[in-house]
Amino acid sequence: MARYTGSVCRLCRREGCKLFLKGEKCYGPNCTVGKRPTPPGEHGQARQRKMSEYGLQLREKQKAKRAYGVLENQFHHYFEEADRQKGITGENLLVLLERRLDNVVYRVGFGSSRPMARQLVMHGHILVNGKKVDIPSYLVKAGDVITVKEKTAENEYFKGLREGTGKVMPSWLTIDAANLKATVEAMPKREEIDLTIQENLIVELYSR
Repeated sequence: MARYTGSVCRLCRREGCKLFLKGEKCYGPNCTVGKRPTPPGEHGQARQRKMSEYGLQLREKQKAKRAYGVLENQFHHYFEEADRQKGITGENLLVLLERRLDNVVYRVGFGSSRPMARQLVMHGHILVNGKKVDIPSYLVKAGDVITVKEKTAENEYFKGLREGTGKVMPSWLTIDAANLKATVEAMPKREEIDLTIQENLIVELYSR
């Protein structure tokens, strides 16, 4: 499947906010967004025109796609599924994206970024309820237990995580750091999703 392979820092600069795609670098003084807040490209520093309504809607969709690492067709499928569900479509959409296995692996600190978490899943290092799941888009459900493959857990990186990931867990997830085990306690709620995305603009875009 096609996947963006360019500089992820350019994506953050294009959206004008941190998407946390490079792990610890995003939290430190070397973050590119802090140093170069203008959009990438030779015209990035030029005076920006006032963005149209469509432009604002498009930017919110692009921000969500890039933060969670999904491509256009897949994102559209998520929207259609969210629209079929009861409740508010925009909130349903973000909840579906949060339930992706690669996002959960990132949220609990097994991966320092979503791209790293996606690699861990795709390479078979993550177990769900004791079974290997190598599909990043797998949707977790309440009661699922996510663990690191026993052989993988002996890696120096994971040995360090046994003392704690240092991440603040959203209330719908709990972690047993010593055993590298995370549990999905409930489905995520909109107020627990910390990304600054105006999901209502995404709904308006697809409703055009």
